[in-house]
Amino acid sequence: MAMSIYDRFGIPTIINAKGPSTRLSGGFLDADVATAMTEAATMCVEMTELHAGASKVIAQVTGAEAGIVTSGAAAGLLMGTAACMTGLDPGKMSRLPDTSGMKNEVIMVRSQRNSYDHAVRGAGARIVEVGLPDRYAGAGVRDAEAWEIREAITERTAAVCWVATGSAQPALAEVARVAHGAGVPVLVDAAGQLPPVTNLKRFLAEGADLVAFSGGKAIGGPQGSGILAGKRDLIMSAILQHLDLDVYWEQWTPPASLINKDRLPGAPPHGIGRPCKVGKETVIGLLVALQKFAAETDEARSRRLGAIAQRLHAALAGVDHARVELTAGMTPKVELHLMKDAPRTALQLCVDMERASPAAVYADPSRTRNGVVVFNPWCMREGDAERVAAVVKPLLRY
Repeated sequence: MAMSIYDRFGIPTIINAKGPSTRLSGGFLDADVATAMTEAATMCVEMTELHAGASKVIAQVTGAEAGIVTSGAAAGLLMGTAACMTGLDPGKMSRLPDTSGMKNEVIMVRSQRNSYDHAVRGAGARIVEVGLPDRYAGAGVRDAEAWEIREAITERTAAVCWVATGSAQPALAEVARVAHGAGVPVLVDAAGQLPPVTNLKRFLAEGADLVAFSGGKAIGGPQGSGILAGKRDLIMSAILQHLDLDVYWEQWTPPASLINKDRLPGAPPHGIGRPCKVGKETVIGLLVALQKFAAETDEARSRRLGAIAQRLHAALAGVDHARVELTAGMTPKVELHLMKDAPRTALQLCVDMERASPAAVYADPSRTRNGVVVFNPWCMREGDAERVAAVVKPLLRY
């Protein structure tokens, strides 16, 4: 086998059977995406023009008024929060993360708090929690309700942040209704909510003002990419806090479709989103990947991934001390249910697979406490099914 670029630098590669996780470097770039990025790297563009062109593509695919490419979904949350707090005021933009004297509270349902909301706090916002998650605590069936969000809104509220999951409560439409009734925008964290492809439009259609998606997961763009899509004024504020604006005011002629210069008293200095720089290659790669993702039906994608899962299911047949199940859905997966007499626990199996040589295998450990190891085919290549089985089977023999 020819030496890879990772071999050249002494970095071991892995078999990723967990899925497009950031910790495992995401997935693979489609050949068209990689080619587009290589071509983009050979030319120079004015970055505001590039973002304006990207905005048109994102708007077409998502139904948003505008959109920008970000350096991941977390960057989208940071810049979206900043936009909600500052609006189009360059003075406020220049002060972040110092939010004294401006709206700086972001309301979140307590059961939706997670480590990624650090990006919200990183912009200088203070999170205000509402609701008691009794359904998770085992104390009852209730969670936060829309009236609790309405009661928490004050003159200091900059936004409501809603985290999109299959079980999120209250529903986004209810959240948007009470927030908009008080003149407050709704920022949605939909980082991992693709597929289905319809989710590209769903959250905006249900009332979100801004939505952040990961670009390096299901969309198949560069790993360090994301999308922030939504209302034109908020996107304008976000991009103003992201761009390199080391330019004379008289010299600066941004496209009006993205930035209406006439609405500004002057250009802000480098903003809080400046560390989240996105290169031209990343922008173009994300746009090509987004168009390809939107063009493939959920059914076609499921069949493609299902074929890989079926090969892994067949390769694991006959494994000792475990039951192998093939699950249906938009992303078919293989589940390994360990029996009580297995020589390793599910978590120990995951650890030992990751230490295997020469083919370290990373699976999804999220259900190991229940004795289940999950294999996701999203980032598996031809021949990986057999390589995974060759690692797993000896580890489950006495």
